[in-house]
Amino acid sequence: MPLDQYNRDIDYLRISLTDACNLRCVYCMPEDMTFRPRHELLSDDELRRLITLFGSLGFRKIRFTGGEPTLRSGLVDLVRHATSTPGITTVGLTTNGVLLDKLAQPLRDAGLQTVNISIDSLDEDKFRKLTRWGNLRDVRAGLDAAARAGLRVKLNAVVCRGVNDGPDVIELARLTLANPWQVRFIEQMPFGNNSDFQTKGMVSEAELVALLEKTFGKLELVNDGKLDGEARLYRLPGAQGALGFISPVSAPFCAACNRMRLTADGVLRLCLLRDNEINLLNHLRGGASDQVIADCIRGAVHEKPWGHGLAQHLIPAARGMSQIGG
Repeated sequence: MPLDQYNRDIDYLRISLTDACNLRCVYCMPEDMTFRPRHELLSDDELRRLITLFGSLGFRKIRFTGGEPTLRSGLVDLVRHATSTPGITTVGLTTNGVLLDKLAQPLRDAGLQTVNISIDSLDEDKFRKLTRWGNLRDVRAGLDAAARAGLRVKLNAVVCRGVNDGPDVIELARLTLANPWQVRFIEQMPFGNNSDFQTKGMVSEAELVALLEKTFGKLELVNDGKLDGEARLYRLPGAQGALGFISPVSAPFCAACNRMRLTADGVLRLCLLRDNEINLLNHLRGGASDQVIADCIRGAVHEKPWGHGLAQHLIPAARGMSQIGG
């Protein structure tokens, strides 16, 4: 496995397939968002080449993200390539679920193992307010299709103060009582032009745990608090599933970070909340050999920063969340 300068194993690559999305979530992007033209994004061939290279360098896990990755017409073939790449052992997808109803089974047949579905509220009006024009029924249909296809399911909810930080959290948590899913509550993180809204809207893990314990009783801490990826896990009394809390602001997990991010326009981002980036697209289209690109990736891994600078009020400004891939 590739090691960074702090001796962390960096073996997880999140690949953004597009910056475009069919929703406009209030914490993610403005309603009148302009997306990059297709020719500025990595092609399917370029993505396949990079996936093969990352596998050869010791990366073991790949997650396809967006924007909204199901908008990418070659998604199923890219998943098939990733699952057949030597070295890659786990391939997942993060999606808003709107198009998953038709794609879940083809993706599973291509080898996809896990799917994370964004769903911030089970209330139709609240869901539409948060996504600006989303239809909750589409997401529920995608969730049902994923479960039928045998995909491991996690649900992601970004909690916004004063919007979905009360009954919505309780009802989402209740899903774990009868389903073997992980429902994950994610703290808002500040990015660029939306940082003021995101900072004021952040609801901490401690607040959410206190809220849930008032309703369900004492939560059971799973694995003695050891992180599952980036999530600290709890379980409701008698629940089949688990609750995950992803708390990069109130409880940073930088010491355990093992991931890099490849943006849709071919930039390797070293930390989600830092603007350190290495442009791989220029190498690909400039005729660089696999060895040159591999050396570039190794160098980027080595230079991965220890952690974000939120405590020092350093706010990433170069890209919004949808332009990075989360």
